[in-house]
Amino acid sequence: MAYLLKLISIKKFRAVKNSEIKIAKTESDILKCWDVIKALRPHLDKNVFVSTVTAMINEGYTLAFIEEDGIAVAAIGYRYLQLLYNGKQYYIDDLSTLPGYRGKGYAGMLLDYVETKAKEKGFNVVTLDSGYQRFDAHRLYLNKGFVISCHHFSKTI
Repeated sequence: MAYLLKLISIKKFRAVKNSEIKIAKTESDILKCWDVIKALRPHLDKNVFVSTVTAMINEGYTLAFIEEDGIAVAAIGYRYLQLLYNGKQYYIDDLSTLPGYRGKGYAGMLLDYVETKAKEKGFNVVTLDSGYQRFDAHRLYLNKGFVISCHHFSKTI
């Protein structure tokens, strides 16, 4: 299933006008997203990428992507969560654009897509975590209306 965003403003989407957002449903689609996800997650192993993403999809994860000339150049992975402190939401696990395609508006388009999907579901929030060193990503998130609302802690066990 593909979702084509309507051009709301030529200024807003000038570089990605008529770009189609596709949902990865087949092994071929998932594998097509390997390079763009690997750009964000260099620790991943290509040998288990498809099986891992397939398992995640079965648990509620959605992997959406944009192609340019048959290459997945940007991708976003997200899932439904419901938490006591902020309710029903989409949580963005992954957002990546291939280095040579950055600055064209693809990541913003994918963020807008997830926000639109969340609004259609009646959710009040979209959330994500971002590495503290990812300044370009932070600029995008802040420009898209995200706020820095907490610190995320993790403990390797």
